[in-house]
Amino acid sequence: MPNPVTVASGTFGYGVEYAQLLDLNQLGAVTVKGIRLNPVRGNPTPRTAEVTSGMLNAIGLQGPGVDGFIKKYWPFLKSLKVPTIINIWGTTVEEYAEVARRFDALGGVGALELNVSCPNIKEGGAQFGTDCKLLAQVVAACRQVTTLPLITKLSPNVPSIVPFAKAAEDAGSDGLAIANSFPAMAIDIQTRKPKLANITGGLTGPCIKPIAIKLVWEAAKAVKIPIIGMGGIQSAADAIEFLMAGATAVAVGTANFYEPQTAPQVIAGIREFMVAKGIADVRDLTGSFRVAN
Repeated sequence: MPNPVTVASGTFGYGVEYAQLLDLNQLGAVTVKGIRLNPVRGNPTPRTAEVTSGMLNAIGLQGPGVDGFIKKYWPFLKSLKVPTIINIWGTTVEEYAEVARRFDALGGVGALELNVSCPNIKEGGAQFGTDCKLLAQVVAACRQVTTLPLITKLSPNVPSIVPFAKAAEDAGSDGLAIANSFPAMAIDIQTRKPKLANITGGLTGPCIKPIAIKLVWEAAKAVKIPIIGMGGIQSAADAIEFLMAGATAVAVGTANFYEPQTAPQVIAGIREFMVAKGIADVRDLTGSFRVAN
């Protein structure tokens, strides 16, 4: 990555949707929406809802599948100067591995981001990301079939992020993305019905930033691999908080929906902060948070 700012999967489509709004080559990387082996239609609408200082979404991981992605979006993405990080998912360990194998053979992919906040149908619907054993199996299976960098996107829906961060690292993950959305819901008091057709969804946006920073800080103390921090980043100051907490890079997510220029603005703001503070290497910010005695 030429700089430490990417975009969060699911908030930036497949890059082409934003190409008229900003220069994608300004980014550190383009992270695309999740891809499963076969096409997925997603959940019924309404699938998004605004809440105080955030957003709920229950898209249902809609996507074109591996073949559809390669045919429709890859020609554009591979023409970019910056890396493409492809978010992948599955409902079995074997499906994750097959998707990873397919993208390994594609050539030119920057990295794979493993979305483990998905139900394992073989285990009765248990999420891969909330079971250390299942998480390790997914990472290990993908590690066996690809030499691409693996970034495991951890679920925040666990008592402690530390054992999951360690499990991913031990199984062969090259990096972590922290964190995915938080389970939540909202009710329309006029109709007494849920605001999402799926009833529950994932909460993202500025309201989750303090929680996400805590998770990054805890994980960074426990592992040696780099972390992409995400959750409510709207400004360079937000991004710098994540870096100081221990992140090596950051991802802009929900802000892309209401200000598509956020990521370039964050990149410029980090540079300005470094100049003002006399910092020559952005990596010097990582983990520079000091706990007062």
